[in-house]
Amino acid sequence: MDEETRYEAVRSRDARFDGEFFFAVETTGIYCRPSCPAVTPKRQNVRYYATAAAAQNSGFRACRRCRPDAVPGSAAWNVRADVVGRAMRMIGDGVVDREGVGGLAVRLGYSARQVQRQLTAEVGAGPVALARAQRAHTARVLLQTTGLSITEIAFAAGFASVRQFNDTIRAVYAATPSELRAAAPRGGPPARRGATPSAGIPLRLAHRGPYQATAVFDLLARETVAGVEETNGPRGRRTYRRTLRLPYGTAIVAVDERPGAPAPRTSARTSAHHGGWLDARLRLTDPRDLTTAVQRLRRLFDLDADPYAVDERLGQDPRLGPLVAARPGLRSPGTADPDELAVRALVGTAEAERLVRRYGKTLDAPSGGLTHVFPEPAVLAEAEPAGTLGVLTTALADGTLRLDAGADRDDARHTLLALPGMDDDTAAVIRTRALGDPDVAPPGGDVPDTWRPWRSYAVQHLRAATESASHEPTT
Repeated sequence: MDEETRYEAVRSRDARFDGEFFFAVETTGIYCRPSCPAVTPKRQNVRYYATAAAAQNSGFRACRRCRPDAVPGSAAWNVRADVVGRAMRMIGDGVVDREGVGGLAVRLGYSARQVQRQLTAEVGAGPVALARAQRAHTARVLLQTTGLSITEIAFAAGFASVRQFNDTIRAVYAATPSELRAAAPRGGPPARRGATPSAGIPLRLAHRGPYQATAVFDLLARETVAGVEETNGPRGRRTYRRTLRLPYGTAIVAVDERPGAPAPRTSARTSAHHGGWLDARLRLTDPRDLTTAVQRLRRLFDLDADPYAVDERLGQDPRLGPLVAARPGLRSPGTADPDELAVRALVGTAEAERLVRRYGKTLDAPSGGLTHVFPEPAVLAEAEPAGTLGVLTTALADGTLRLDAGADRDDARHTLLALPGMDDDTAAVIRTRALGDPDVAPPGGDVPDTWRPWRSYAVQHLRAATESASHEPTT
């Protein structure tokens, strides 16, 4: 996008571009999302940034009105398979906070200097600045949704000291932590003010554009593995719950099917471009896992996708056009745990439930039907080393096969297909779901190149249409 196009998006308050870029106003020192409802600044006073971190690095503070740090992430980081896309996914997963820039570089196979140079050139900020912006956002969420003390929040958000925490919050939000807490929105859930990580942190998981929640929840309900997942409620108002294994502990998460939507804007030009959110609650054993848990839920529900780009391309196809018109914003769900997804894709639901009962870690405090965390690959590799399952879990456990947020998708596919007993169909599912690849065609299928780079979404449209036809009453 050139500056003329960006300014037009800002002038028209076009929410389609929220998270794709940010704009800052030199005369006010504030940066915003494109859909900010404030008075449009003069063109000569506007500067543009690829990330919130880049705007913060240039000395701008976040707008209190549009909260630019709460927008969906750029879809580019999930689509791109290069080092910058992989780095952005890993930073979002908290790798820099846990392992430092050196750990990020090792995972990418580059030097720390090369990673710094490439990120700065592409997104306007290095890994430290990007992680700092993410910590600030996590801290704001904890300040405004929990009753944790300031000191507890500082370390839970990943800051090295309370002083560093205070300085960052002042720089990013132009307010002290106490002022930021006092400014918390009053219209949230009733439990918001007294929420704690053990009781559950209420969140709104933002998405851009339309969102076909029913199709996603149908898929999750069909795939439910008892003990680690459950789906309750009538269709259209279901709640999906599951356990998560996270770097510092475990979590129980709940996400509601019914999407939320912001109040209509006054301008008719933007009425068709609203995003919305899914209401979620996270119950963490360690609040340091908040950022990672949120990012993994976003990947599971494909919340950072750009439905406008997907629908525009697929909608031009004669076969897919009517399907896209019927289900605008259909997503290609991912997973909250790539290693778990790989095992489940290989063995199926019934066998996965047996593995959970026999080898899964029992929760200290079961919640409803949630009793276990899915067994780790190392546990499965030792307990059942025979067959393709043993080969797969051994490769996951020793790092021969990597499916984390920064894994190289082509390398992972080659490693998968080299495993004895692994077939093309299972490898395709793992690449689509565990690695979040938006452009995977079914093996052996007659899929036109015109569906690129959204073939995973095209497959979802075909599957949704088939399932819808099977549910129609016969006469």
